[in-house]
Amino acid sequence: MAAALALALSGCASPTPYQPSATGGGYGYSEQRIEDDRFRVSFSGNSATERQTVKNYLLYRAAELTLAQGGDYFVVTARSDTPDYGAAGPSTSVGTGVGIGSGGMSSGWSIGMGVPVGGYGGGPSEASAEIVVHRGKKPAGAAEAYDARVVKGNLAPHVRRPAP
Repeated sequence: MAAALALALSGCASPTPYQPSATGGGYGYSEQRIEDDRFRVSFSGNSATERQTVKNYLLYRAAELTLAQGGDYFVVTARSDTPDYGAAGPSTSVGTGVGIGSGGMSSGWSIGMGVPVGGYGGGPSEASAEIVVHRGKKPAGAAEAYDARVVKGNLAPHVRRPAP
């Protein structure tokens, strides 16, 4: 019965779609202009959103923002990746206890097993980056430089938007 309940509840939570955080109850993407060509971009996902999806949506938003600003590529100058707040997978525990009651003193032990409900982990995760938007050809060999059109084209098939 517990397994059926856990299975039923896990279907209630769905991964955060690619959307602005203002319309997603705090989950989704956001950006802030820091200077004319420098932005802080972030994506926050709920507990059902895989960390890799959060990272991909961050890069996808950075590419979209770069193109909207008339840029061709962006350079990541700083990154932050906040992991989910719980461990994925089942957990076990063993406990012992001693008690005194009207019947005298007693002792006992127990074994428990926990199953995560509602996603792959115990809480939300977030990724953020500061980017600088550039025009022209991406420099060869620049590890933190991303061609916005290539990033957008490669990640677009994996972007799940909210249902209408």
